[in-house]
Amino acid sequence: MDQTSAEIQRMLDLGNSPVARELTEQERDEFLSERQLAVLGVAGEDGRPPLVTPIWYAYEPGGHITFYTGVRRIRVRKTRLIKQHRRVSILVQRHAQPYRHLTVEGAIVRIDEPPKAEQVFAVARRYLPEDIAREFAETEAARAAGDANPTLVHFTVQPERWLSMTY
Repeated sequence: MDQTSAEIQRMLDLGNSPVARELTEQERDEFLSERQLAVLGVAGEDGRPPLVTPIWYAYEPGGHITFYTGVRRIRVRKTRLIKQHRRVSILVQRHAQPYRHLTVEGAIVRIDEPPKAEQVFAVARRYLPEDIAREFAETEAARAAGDANPTLVHFTVQPERWLSMTY
């Protein structure tokens, strides 16, 4: 066995992969700052499995993750579960090389219902052209101002645990 093969075998024996590794804090911040869809997980109820659904999100490096969701129709279950459990998991992954995935487990530390236009805009601008994101955020804020039943709720997550891998 040559030296490279021996080193790889030693890493594998220790439970480490010579290819896969955790993201550094800087890589994590950069990855979350990219435009990615996230998958939100929240505990279920009545023996049902956890609810898992795609979301748009915004991230402040070293800070909070924020997202909004609708509060009407089927999305009511998601909002109700988040408010009830006040804990979520958020998964972001890249489907191309270098493959990466990052799961954040955290507590809901703020709920804004209805959200301010700036909160909606901070998320929407990552996924829509800026002018469309601005119009959407302002329309939702104006709708909420005149409606006793807002259509959106904005959540702020304080990350508590990070699980990541790149390979």
